[in-house]
Amino acid sequence: MSKITSIATGVPAHKYLQTDLLAFADKAYNNSEIDSRKLKFLYGKSGISHRHSVLPDFFADIAEPELFSPHHTPLPVPDISKRMSIFNNYAPALSAETINKCISGKIDQSEITHLITVSCTGISAPGLDLQVMELMKLPNNIIRTSVNFMGCYAAVHAMKIADAFCKVSEEANVVIVCTEFCTIHFQNEPTIDNLTASLLFGDGCAAMLMQGNGKLKGVQIENFFSHVSFEGKKDMAWEVSSKGFLMTLSGYVPDLIKADFEKLVLSALAKTGRSKEDVTDWCIHPGGAKILEAISDSLGLKKKALDNSYEVLRDYGNMSSPTVLFVLEKILNATRTDPSGEKVVFGAAFGPGLTMETFTATYG
Repeated sequence: MSKITSIATGVPAHKYLQTDLLAFADKAYNNSEIDSRKLKFLYGKSGISHRHSVLPDFFADIAEPELFSPHHTPLPVPDISKRMSIFNNYAPALSAETINKCISGKIDQSEITHLITVSCTGISAPGLDLQVMELMKLPNNIIRTSVNFMGCYAAVHAMKIADAFCKVSEEANVVIVCTEFCTIHFQNEPTIDNLTASLLFGDGCAAMLMQGNGKLKGVQIENFFSHVSFEGKKDMAWEVSSKGFLMTLSGYVPDLIKADFEKLVLSALAKTGRSKEDVTDWCIHPGGAKILEAISDSLGLKKKALDNSYEVLRDYGNMSSPTVLFVLEKILNATRTDPSGEKVVFGAAFGPGLTMETFTATYG
């Protein structure tokens, strides 16, 4: 048996208004008033108010930028080694801070039995798993796993691994930490994919404690279910280049998700003997406002049913893998203040492939 007993979230130091990031992108991309108006319209429709970044570079008055200088035209394009250096400099500390927040009052650092690190924006060897171990002085024989380059659905994949560990041992204390610095991969070529990434993605970190002790209070995992729509494999992609990581996110993705999502949900719930009406909380990865609208339309849900997802999108943007855990943290906190009755949570996240990963869980 596995239970989620704690979730904590964290963000890097620099908080931007969406209008701050619009000003930066406008200068980087546009040479005409018409293009500027188009970009302003897209940013205004994003549903995002704020995003965070590990970089101070996007402030107009920054004196010492780390990667991108707003004072240079054209904008310099850092190579991938510089981008990875930023990740390695800052990701371990934010990860450790968020893990400590997650396990506080639950277990001691020395009681962590498994560590699962998740990222698609920073890769190296030794990687984030060993960096966190060293920084936190975790036992040298801890069982560690890295989930890399799976994109926005990777947190659910990590939960599957943690669930397997917990089922093997009641003593398992599995920590998952998802750390993404999407903004270090800003690209200045004005393609539709780069424009989309510039208005949507932010940086963040989420840590989760999953335990094998069935007596503990928490969110109990019932089932995982996944589906890959290969017809969408070219519409959502994340590839390495010498200039950094390149995002593909076409306008067809919401339509692809909408076409398949209700069938996916019903198939997943059937594995637990539940129906759509049994779900009390929808934990949907806010990949973008149009994706959330597509899911509402597919399932016939009122917009209010996805309030938690819309709030995370508004306050943080799409942070890739941690984002769905930001939503689940909101659900868990609300459930703890109103514990009456059984709660059934249905979670879903989407990524390259086009891959759709889901989980069903209960709290009560």
